[in-house]
Amino acid sequence: MSSDYTPPKVWQWDQESGGKFAKINRPVAGATHKQELPRGEHPLQLYSLATPNGVKVTIMLEELLAAGHKGAEYDAFLIDISEGDQFGSGFVDINPNSKIPALVDHSTTPPTRVFESGSILLYLAEKFNAFLPSNHGARTETLNWLFWQMGAGPFLGGGFGHFYAYAPEKYEYPINRYTMEVKRQFDVLNRQLAEHSFIAGDEYTIADMAIWPWYSAVVNNEAYDAAEFLQVQEYEHVVRWVEQVGQRAAVRRGRMVNRAWGDEDEQVRERHSADDFNK
Repeated sequence: MSSDYTPPKVWQWDQESGGKFAKINRPVAGATHKQELPRGEHPLQLYSLATPNGVKVTIMLEELLAAGHKGAEYDAFLIDISEGDQFGSGFVDINPNSKIPALVDHSTTPPTRVFESGSILLYLAEKFNAFLPSNHGARTETLNWLFWQMGAGPFLGGGFGHFYAYAPEKYEYPINRYTMEVKRQFDVLNRQLAEHSFIAGDEYTIADMAIWPWYSAVVNNEAYDAAEFLQVQEYEHVVRWVEQVGQRAAVRRGRMVNRAWGDEDEQVRERHSADDFNK
């Protein structure tokens, strides 16, 4: 790790900073090009990619359908962030932050835009009165853990994941810093799950849907190739919960939607009906 770097008085954007995904990062907001979004036949229109944040929402939608909420039928269109689709004018109109996922609910007048994965989970839970307890105390506990994930996620992904797996060079200080934090997060979850079947208690909720995609990806070595480095098998209650939630049929379907990599049998790049899983 270099020790001779001194930050300049005024930072200048270096477009050649390197690292995986560097070309999709920039210090300004707004659209870079005109690109209208497609629209399917269902009221709920999702624009996403099967990253952990995207998977949260497709799991929720598939769980709603499995629970008999027919109004949760949806169209899911792939937003290829490696190609800059998130900076198209149509996507920026529904999410000025240019991050997936984003949802438009055309059943309302005017249509409702919903962005940020946690906000989408909460919106759908309230819309369909599902996967969010009605009891005030249990509801609050569920929201505690939903917002815990929203705050913790950047340390796992943008912090640990970036410096351990994606940065152009390995730097000891940030890897140690974020490894310590990620292991602390796993310990937080492990202690909670030692006493409860699910994250917020003994009921499966949007808290599980928010947290599972991120931490299951690490446990199953699907993200960052860091399971051994982090010694994730030590967190036995997290491992149990990862396996338990991962066996749900709706979770297995949700993981496939807007997936554009890996085994082709696990990819449903666009989803317009349940028949798409049979193809």
